[in-house]
Amino acid sequence: MASSDSDNAIATGGSADLAGRLGHEFKRIKLLERAVTHRSARGSGSGGDYERLEFLGDRVLGLVVAELLFQRFSQEPEGALARRHAALVRREALSEVASTIGLGEFLLLAKGEDEAGERENPALLANACEAIIAALYLDGGLEVAERFILKHWVAMAERASNPPRDNKTGLQEWAQARALALPLYREISRVGPAHDPHFKIEVRVDGEAPAEGQGKSKRQAEQAAAGALLSRLGESSEEPSQ
Repeated sequence: MASSDSDNAIATGGSADLAGRLGHEFKRIKLLERAVTHRSARGSGSGGDYERLEFLGDRVLGLVVAELLFQRFSQEPEGALARRHAALVRREALSEVASTIGLGEFLLLAKGEDEAGERENPALLANACEAIIAALYLDGGLEVAERFILKHWVAMAERASNPPRDNKTGLQEWAQARALALPLYREISRVGPAHDPHFKIEVRVDGEAPAEGQGKSKRQAEQAAAGALLSRLGESSEEPSQ
């Protein structure tokens, strides 16, 4: 996965090594190489990075996870399945799988991105993981992509005996039930390097004192803030994701 651009940092792992971890022998190895190429290493608009694959991989993952949940939780209503689905296709789940297979070491990044620690950036890892799923799908069909997804997502699907509750949705429903305006979220601070930021978010609901939450992404911090306010209001809340 070499590049002719001297400003690019070459991934430390090779295509064959990554294919082995994925459990698939690629007929079109260029698909796999593209799936681990960040646009900083190819140039914006070149079409040689993973962004289009990321779009497709997101849809393939969504389909496979939806069927998995439909089969495994056959007695649950649509709303519960939707909450499970949202938890399993979000960035945290994707970056967890990416870390499990060591995807970061295979990424092709510009030197500046590499030196900034972007190989450990959860958002970047999640995007690349979606691109990997698309590459598997395009090279081997849905069966190959599904095999990879089920290998890594079944255990995550079975962790929670009850459907996860979205704190932001819960707080919104609490406010709407009382004819109040929707909750307002405000970023208080963002500290740390770009590849490992830490956010603090405040949430306000009419008539209530504000609550704060922290997390490694704005989404996590917003969920934590909403959960803190729900707890103060005497409502149950989900555990913040790590």
